[in-house]
Amino acid sequence: MTAPLRTAAALALALAAPAQAEAPMTAEAFEAHVTGKTVTYQQYDSLFGIEEYLPGRKVRWSVSPDMCQYGSWYPEGDDICFVYEYDPVPHCWTFWLRDGAMVALSADGQPGEELYEVQASDTPLPCPGPEVGV
Repeated sequence: MTAPLRTAAALALALAAPAQAEAPMTAEAFEAHVTGKTVTYQQYDSLFGIEEYLPGRKVRWSVSPDMCQYGSWYPEGDDICFVYEYDPVPHCWTFWLRDGAMVALSADGQPGEELYEVQASDTPLPCPGPEVGV
């Protein structure tokens, strides 16, 4: 195979590589991308949930209006793990950037089950404070 053909073949293979072949986001890159933002995630063609990323690696997660769970995130290897106030079991995800938006795969997930960042805004989630309704 000539050098131009080898180069073309290598380029074609590189372009066909899945997102998982890219380097996962570091905790620092993840923190810089999300802190102060509210990110909407989609899986397949459905809303998966919305997470507000607060300073100090704190989060608010919502899957329905005015229903929020509070928690935090931390790095573990290549994953970003989340724990929430009513669920102490960590939920770990590997995040990549694709065209400036995050793609995430659960540590327990299968290829094709990725979450996609479909919107990021500066608007906080409408979460009642912990003292509301007490």
